[in-house]
Amino acid sequence: MRPSRLVSMLLLLQVKGRVTAQALAEEFDVSVRTVYRDIDHLSAAGVPVYADRGPGGGFALLDGYRARLTGITKAEAETLSIAGLAGAATDLGLSEQLRAAQLKLVTALPDAAPDASRIGSRLHIDPVGWYRRPAQVPHLTLLASAVWEQKRVAMHYLSWASSGAGNRGSKPEPERIRDPLGLVHKAGDWYLVARARTQLRIYKVANITHLSVLDETFERPDSFDLRSEWAGSVAAFEKSLLKNVARLRLTQEGMLRLDRLGAAAVEQAHSTEPDEDGWQEVTLPIEQLDYAAEQLLGFAGHVEVLEPPELRVRLRRLAQRIATLNAG
Repeated sequence: MRPSRLVSMLLLLQVKGRVTAQALAEEFDVSVRTVYRDIDHLSAAGVPVYADRGPGGGFALLDGYRARLTGITKAEAETLSIAGLAGAATDLGLSEQLRAAQLKLVTALPDAAPDASRIGSRLHIDPVGWYRRPAQVPHLTLLASAVWEQKRVAMHYLSWASSGAGNRGSKPEPERIRDPLGLVHKAGDWYLVARARTQLRIYKVANITHLSVLDETFERPDSFDLRSEWAGSVAAFEKSLLKNVARLRLTQEGMLRLDRLGAAAVEQAHSTEPDEDGWQEVTLPIEQLDYAAEQLLGFAGHVEVLEPPELRVRLRRLAQRIATLNAG
């Protein structure tokens, strides 16, 4: 394990520049003492790594030092095709570059197979959910170029507030000037993480109605990490939607459908043991009452709303309306 960890540590220092001993210990799940021993081994092997003491210090490589990518196996190289999903690369206009890079990497190995697409011929990843089609994102390629080149964009965006039937076309969308920091592909949809002055915002790329790339460039925040920022934003967004609490009575089939209310709600759910008829009481947070009623309608005869009474009334009225529309 140590040789593999040493190579990974070397590449991490090369990518990040300066990393503290504590950060390296957390990254590789070892003790700080082990990190110091590993650094000593790298130095003994001729790697020019040095330590800065005191606050803000850490380990770094001498300026100009670049490690050659050696020791990579054919299996590791082929697995890189999974990291660069073909569908995402196609959306970004990078499918040819991805294919070329995979071919160059695999064929450069001593034991490379004649067909560099072995993984692709045996594994296919389709990120779009069932009964859905990929969203149309005509501005994605242009937006991606702005992200790569760190150029500001001017865009018109159809937000939730302006996309309702009563609001559509009622007033022009305001132009927004943003610093595009990163793109995220989630469940078949593309999202832009951008900076508006000092605040970070998330936009669904399919809702951008007009986009132009400005000549003005911007500096990326040193502390910005796309993966952690996205994870934090998703958690905060899900939590913000859960504004109410409901107490439900569910059959066993209803319990199986509970995930339709969202993972964040299910994670906070509290349930009782089944009664003699197999029904269970569940208390959990829910979204706005009208939306929650629509969600619970899909539970059919497997749910009874106990609290709040307002939700019970909304669910009954919704069911009555559907029954009236489909009568006769």
